[in-house]
Amino acid sequence: MLKTLRAGLLVALVALPFMAQAAPTAHDVVQQTTDQLIGDLKANKVAYKQTPQDFYDALNRILGPVVDSEGISRSIMTVKYSRKASPEQLQRFEDNFKRSLMQFYGNALLEYDNQDIRVLPAKVEGADRASVGMQVSDSKGTVYPVSYTMVQIDGQWMLRNVIINGINIGKLFRDQFADSMQRNGNDLDKTIDGWADVVAKAKDSATGQQASGQ
Repeated sequence: MLKTLRAGLLVALVALPFMAQAAPTAHDVVQQTTDQLIGDLKANKVAYKQTPQDFYDALNRILGPVVDSEGISRSIMTVKYSRKASPEQLQRFEDNFKRSLMQFYGNALLEYDNQDIRVLPAKVEGADRASVGMQVSDSKGTVYPVSYTMVQIDGQWMLRNVIINGINIGKLFRDQFADSMQRNGNDLDKTIDGWADVVAKAKDSATGQQASGQ
């Protein structure tokens, strides 16, 4: 009996390092990234308000590695346009999208004022897909729900989409991209190069939707 107990304890001790190295879950990725973002923002908010580009760079450093920018950018472009795009155009749009995403998300985060943020347990939606909810409460007690769509790529959970207070950001960007293509006479290069302006309009549209829903 004692020998069996010792053997079991030895196995448990040997396994500990491997357990500690287990890949982060979808919930872990959202929680850790959120903690890092808020911690960095609290420490540097005054400086970031004066030089927002420094904040965008920090966001890219923290958030960039967990964002599936390739998957999101192709989803926004949709098969209708991506199948006609060259590899150079696809890469250029991904770069422009990622840059504009950091500005879109960064401008919203700069308004953070010590709101209470709670990351909820992940909901499994398939072998490689999950959603992680978040509740952001303001000083008046109003709760704003956020939902992150996470996908597992090469064993790592990455962000594919965000729904903020009922507004599907991925769908909003897809609609804006299609509208821009139409206005530009299906000129893909013109739409890609003008993506920053499209995102600015998307932000105004999201703000309007939130205001009308309140």
